[in-house]
Amino acid sequence: MILGAGESRRMRGRDKLLEAVDGVPQIRRIACAALKTNWPVIVALPAKANLRAAALDALDVSVASVAKPQEGLAISLRAGLRAHLALAAQENRTAGGLMIIPADMPELEQDDLEAVMSSYRRNPQLIHCGSSGDTRGHPVILPPRLFQALAMLRGDRGAAEILRNNPEDICLTPLLGMHALRDLDTPEEWASWRAQR
Repeated sequence: MILGAGESRRMRGRDKLLEAVDGVPQIRRIACAALKTNWPVIVALPAKANLRAAALDALDVSVASVAKPQEGLAISLRAGLRAHLALAAQENRTAGGLMIIPADMPELEQDDLEAVMSSYRRNPQLIHCGSSGDTRGHPVILPPRLFQALAMLRGDRGAAEILRNNPEDICLTPLLGMHALRDLDTPEEWASWRAQR
């Protein structure tokens, strides 16, 4: 599940998910990386996100519409979880782990996602997170036993609360450089990142 319903408030009129990375809007770039893993891909989008939806044109993704993204991150997580469970029911299978990918991380690649997936396959009862050194980051895969806790989240806390409540169940997968941590929220951060590249 790609979290693409944020309001980009700190971008001062620009949409960080439409910023170009290697000539491709960031939200499309991360969706393409996720699709290459051959897992089903769900993208949480605001109900009125016409430009973001257009950036995903012709991609085989399911859209989880978020009517009130201003309520915080948890509403997107719940919408994505519902879509994940509905997709599994539609395909007459048991829902597996849910990978959560923030849409504003321009260094995450297919290889990063697959590394965390590989870790999950080895022990599907644990929470699996990408990391930089010992610092936990994204993506995060939650096992089905934690879906009820995910469905109970409210506000702008995200899944961090679930991770705090289950510290012994977290398995870190080191990713290259700052791939697991770098998100860009302001025009200045985007400009600095591009200059460093």
